Amino acid sequence: MTTVEEGPDGATAEGSRWLDARPAGAAEARDLTAAYLAEQGPRVPQPVRDDVLLVVSELVTNALRHAGGARGLRVALRPAGVEVTVQDGSTRRPVERGHGRNWLPGGYGWPMVCRLAEVAVVPLGSDGKLVRATVPVRRN
Repeated sequence: MTTVEEGPDGATAEGSRWLDARPAGAAEARDLTAAYLAEQGPRVPQPVRDDVLLVVSELVTNALRHAGGARGLRVALRPAGVEVTVQDGSTRRPVERGHGRNWLPGGYGWPMVCRLAEVAVVPLGSDGKLVRATVPVRRN
């Protein structure tokens, strides 16, 4: 089920709105996130929107390919930036795959997410984990 909810957690400075979704795939996750970010107007500049869409795509794709599926997606504008949280069913932490000098397919998304965002992995025990990535709105 896909919803945009309001709640008491102070998701934005002007109100508390966030996107909660259970996307079937990365394309749906990107579309929902793009619509949410469009609602935020100029508070989220276009370069940041582009980074957020890339992070969403990579995290949802990784959940689908390596962690039994995306159980949930939350996107929220926070004071620190745009926070993207993906829940999956795996207890395993994401890992960076080394390619050495070989050009091999796959393994490039997680390092890219870590470069674009502040990342935290929150274990949920038998319920899997949350991968939370905050893309800063203001770059230094």
